[in-house]
Amino acid sequence: MAGEQLPPEQVVAQRQYAPDRRVDIVHLKIDVTPDFTNRTIRAQTTLRFVPIARPLRELRLDAVELAVSNITATAAIQGWRVETNAIWITFEQPIPPDRETAVTVDYSARPKRGLYFRTPELGYRPEDMHLFTQGEAELARHWFPSHDFPNEKFTSEVICRVPPGMTVLSNGRLAGRTMDEATGLEVVRWVQDKPHVSYLIALAAGRFAGLEDQWRDIPLTFHAPVSQSGMATNSFPDTRDMMAFFERETGVLYPWDKYGQVCVQDFVAGGMENTSLTILTDRTLHPASVGRLRSSQGLLAHELAHQWFGDYVTCKDWSHLWLNEGFATYYENLYQGHRHGRDAFLWSMLQDAERVLANANDTTPIVHRTFKQPDEQFSFRAYPKGGWVLHMLRSQLGEELYRRCIRTYLERHAFGCVTTEDLREVIEELSGLSWDAFFDQWVYHAGTPSLEVEYRWEEASHLAHVTVRQTQKVSDQVLLFRFPLTLRFKGEGLLEDRVVTIDSRRQDFSFPLPKAPQIFRVDPEVTLLARIEVRLPRPMWLAQLDDAGDMPGRLLALRHLAKNANEEVVRRLGRVLREDGFYALRIEAAKALRRIHSDAALEELLAGIDQPDERVLNEVLQALGGFHDPKAYAALRQRLDGCENPILRATIFEGLAGCPDEDIDALLIGALEKPSFDNVVARAAIGAMRARENPAFVEPLRRYLETHPDRFRAADYGRALVDLAHLARTLEDK
Repeated sequence: MAGEQLPPEQVVAQRQYAPDRRVDIVHLKIDVTPDFTNRTIRAQTTLRFVPIARPLRELRLDAVELAVSNITATAAIQGWRVETNAIWITFEQPIPPDRETAVTVDYSARPKRGLYFRTPELGYRPEDMHLFTQGEAELARHWFPSHDFPNEKFTSEVICRVPPGMTVLSNGRLAGRTMDEATGLEVVRWVQDKPHVSYLIALAAGRFAGLEDQWRDIPLTFHAPVSQSGMATNSFPDTRDMMAFFERETGVLYPWDKYGQVCVQDFVAGGMENTSLTILTDRTLHPASVGRLRSSQGLLAHELAHQWFGDYVTCKDWSHLWLNEGFATYYENLYQGHRHGRDAFLWSMLQDAERVLANANDTTPIVHRTFKQPDEQFSFRAYPKGGWVLHMLRSQLGEELYRRCIRTYLERHAFGCVTTEDLREVIEELSGLSWDAFFDQWVYHAGTPSLEVEYRWEEASHLAHVTVRQTQKVSDQVLLFRFPLTLRFKGEGLLEDRVVTIDSRRQDFSFPLPKAPQIFRVDPEVTLLARIEVRLPRPMWLAQLDDAGDMPGRLLALRHLAKNANEEVVRRLGRVLREDGFYALRIEAAKALRRIHSDAALEELLAGIDQPDERVLNEVLQALGGFHDPKAYAALRQRLDGCENPILRATIFEGLAGCPDEDIDALLIGALEKPSFDNVVARAAIGAMRARENPAFVEPLRRYLETHPDRFRAADYGRALVDLAHLARTLEDK
């Protein structure tokens, strides 16, 4: 029986699939001349292609708002037409399969997306004038015509014609720099002779300053706008170590000719892993004076990992995006562990778990086809949840077998496109185990387990009784999960792990032990993505808080005890703030004391203000600013003296917003005068002025904004003007 049929456009909106490949694109060449004054481009793109399977009469190319002036080809063209999202080229005779043909499109454009100018007319400094591109997900079509989808790979060539003295960066290797005497423009040619997808084609051109380094025979370059180039040394110190680590961890050498990184102003994302040329936000640049309060490590590691996962091997369509982003997220965390130790790695995994578990009612799987636009796929499912899927695989396979699987996966699909099944098949082949259930519940279905765990000790029989309940709502979208779960029993002279399989709504276990444990831990090595609620007596939580060898356990105990804190817990939190060996636990203690907000909590914060790590000190200063107490304000003012870290100074000014001392107003006005990194000190002072609601700030703030607009980013300047208007709202003469 035939059912009701939906219109084709509605069907497409409901289910997304990779488009057909009528041709195999062999090579793409772009020759582009940017006009920085008018923010336009003139370009010529040539595609060499071979029809697949069937003769080709009509070729479709993705293209948006390209003003096409001419199209030529090595085969006779009957005609061509330009539509809203495509160019159609009709040949006089069908082109047979396997016959290579070239098509050349001449056009101009004023791109609204995909290619972005940063010029003085837009408020940027003349010495920083530049342009950059961003192709992912499907934005390349805004500046050159192509098959703009990740199921087609080809080699490429980018030629850019710019005024002499400008820097031009693109994919692959630099193949030439010549002067065009007719135009007076310098012609810079880059060639990428290994195949990649269209969204990875990149161009950055303009006034940059650069640094150079090398890993093995791989040239490494680092560029930034001229006015910000002095901070590049602080932002890119770990690239060589990252590359060495990823080569060891994947078992695959870096696959491209060079690796360049360039910061651009007001980038549309954090970073973009274009093949051999990552484009980054300039917000990752920072001076040495900010210490550990700013770091480029996570962003740089994430984008570099993409050179293997996303570039060398690319998801076939956007439903499998986690194969790009999940891998990059996980390997970013693995590098964190390599650089800073296991606790740092586990902390990263715990933070990612929190991002996933915050979406408790999610009913959409990692791999699905019901999105309307590919940008919807760039969510917690592809990034942290995808990374956690890999972490659980690594935990269950073991590190060495996991590495063999990943190396085989990369080598087998080198320069190719993949789906989730390609990964699963390799894991099954090398492990000899079935992973259908694992991928079914974690990747093809939604949600995560929610566990309630009860512990009880029976002294007479020396039995530890444990009950585990899965409490997540089960449906067609969210399954009842099956997974291994480690239970750990610790005490003086006691350390026993028991691994159980959880596969039911409720399961009861009893374990004979030689003595009563002082600590009971569920998933102590952090190998399961789940919301876990453990019910324990208070003494066991206190013992767990003191377990120096178990950072995740201390974190759980700290958060549990802080919910119902008495004086003893406040003292324990103060001790954690002063003495814990891991910085993030000290930060958590400061946050907890701020939430408790008692006189005793304030005393513990004051006692813990001498912190060797700026990250912890900044959290303590923020906590003190929330107390509105003379002791807290005095401590903040004392810390201001001699403080050269601009972010710490900004935090102090924010905290002093509520201080009743008469000289605070003059202090805030004075803070406007001295330039600081990203203008953070002045911005904090302006925010404090608004909070103090004093119209006396209006005139000095107005003069400052008129005199120093160049110290602000555009968005920050806009917010400062709003703050000025807020302060002036009661004045008669506005």
